[in-house]
Amino acid sequence: MTEVPTPDGRALKVECCGAPSGMPVFLMHGTPGSRSGPKPRASVLYRLGIRLISYDRPGYGGSDPLPGRSVADAAADVEVIANFLGINRFGVAGRSGGGPHALACAALLGQRVQCAAVLVGLAPWDAEDLNWFSGMTRLNVEEYDTAGTDPAATRARLAERAELVRKDPESLLRLLQLTGPDLRIVNDVVIRRQLTCTYAEAVRTCGDGWIDDVLALRSQWRFDLSKIKVPVILWHGKDDVFSPVEHSYWLADRIHGAEISVQPGAAHFGAVEVLPRVLAWMKDNARSEGMQVQGTHDPVFSG
Repeated sequence: MTEVPTPDGRALKVECCGAPSGMPVFLMHGTPGSRSGPKPRASVLYRLGIRLISYDRPGYGGSDPLPGRSVADAAADVEVIANFLGINRFGVAGRSGGGPHALACAALLGQRVQCAAVLVGLAPWDAEDLNWFSGMTRLNVEEYDTAGTDPAATRARLAERAELVRKDPESLLRLLQLTGPDLRIVNDVVIRRQLTCTYAEAVRTCGDGWIDDVLALRSQWRFDLSKIKVPVILWHGKDDVFSPVEHSYWLADRIHGAEISVQPGAAHFGAVEVLPRVLAWMKDNARSEGMQVQGTHDPVFSG
């Protein structure tokens, strides 16, 4: 774990694990989340040949806030971290609210990004021909709708919620009212501990990261999906009610060469279980110089 300085005077808290000489992959955490979020065991990462790099987005955990940040701003922070660590080329993966931030890196960092993965991600809030809120749980509908109509109310509500989570990280899992597929995963003792630890770290000092994530996701992302030219995998649990599967279908139709895998009987937290398979896909599909992007919309994983 290390602290990386940025050109504008901020600091980013960064954690690396896995094979030191393996393929570098940046893992963008969810909303809310932190660098300590669920990830494969070190032995699994060694076997896969992956060096996993995670960091707290601005305002979360040990990273300084960046008020008014956009989704696109994540690309500059990832580039700063990569330069600090002496990494030239790498993959990017994002879960849930981290998905759009991973896509920003793929769109804006050119040939430095070898491939990208989005697990239970979101489409842009102003996506054409997509009912953005359809199939989304009431809690998320209220949160994102208010973020677009009354940002001040969003700041106040999430600051209060962050304080509750700081005192009792389990309170967020209770608030989410999880359905069957997600309960099965979250009730695993190890995964539940990882989730409560990442929530506690996310709001350890303040709720700014959570607030700024929601406002950024509900605003213009400030990058063009058509600029993504590397292999992309989109994974989604079919029964997800936090970021509905239609978001991934929409993204797959607009990212050249993207592959999509929709898993029946899985929901939002299925992204925790599937991550090792996604990392294996990334290792196999990392683009080398001059390699053509290939892919289809057919499932690449079995259920």
